[in-house]
Amino acid sequence: MVMQLEQVVPFGRSLDEYVKMFNLTDADLQKSILSVADGPASFNAEGTRQGYRIKSIDPLYIFTSAQIRDRFNQVVDNVIAQIERTPDDWVWKYHKSPDGLRKNREQVTQLFCADFELGKDEGRYEVGELPKLKYQDGEFDLGLSSHFLFLYSDHFDENFHLESIREMLRVCKEVRIFPLLTLMLQRSPHLQSIVEQLEKQGYRCEIHQVGYELQRGGNEMLRIH
Repeated sequence: MVMQLEQVVPFGRSLDEYVKMFNLTDADLQKSILSVADGPASFNAEGTRQGYRIKSIDPLYIFTSAQIRDRFNQVVDNVIAQIERTPDDWVWKYHKSPDGLRKNREQVTQLFCADFELGKDEGRYEVGELPKLKYQDGEFDLGLSSHFLFLYSDHFDENFHLESIREMLRVCKEVRIFPLLTLMLQRSPHLQSIVEQLEKQGYRCEIHQVGYELQRGGNEMLRIH
């Protein structure tokens, strides 16, 4: 399927948000990391400056930094307006307000776009998408999925989720997924079944509470190893 840029809402998160979303320790950040469906996050740009080994993949990376930035500018007003119309759905401990969220996303997008072309040349950003990855078995220590798996449970069925997570576990020694809620602020209907199937295969699945919450109730992360 060819990605259509006009259908994308390119919102990314910062390194600090990733640390909180995934309970990343200093030891975790020293590992080789594959960040899946990373979008215009500044996690790679900020992490690379600190010497971390991060590879980000997303079908969005077929576009240029200018195209991604322009698309962000096209949608940000509407997204923030939607958030302002649903005040009970959000927790403002981290971003403080919708305006604070907007400023954070603008800064993240700026950092990403400034790093993107160089990062592509260095192989840190690659076009790729689940449920199939091109990497070798066990190539990465840690795989992260931010705001894709489980969040879009209405768009992708249980089989897609299971195949995708198995594929991440093939190339990564450990996988972490955040959040576990859908866009409708309900725990994903796929979660329990997937955990049960993975545990039957010998994986250990743990749900951890994390120190980041924007969607109300969205402060849990799944760790699989």
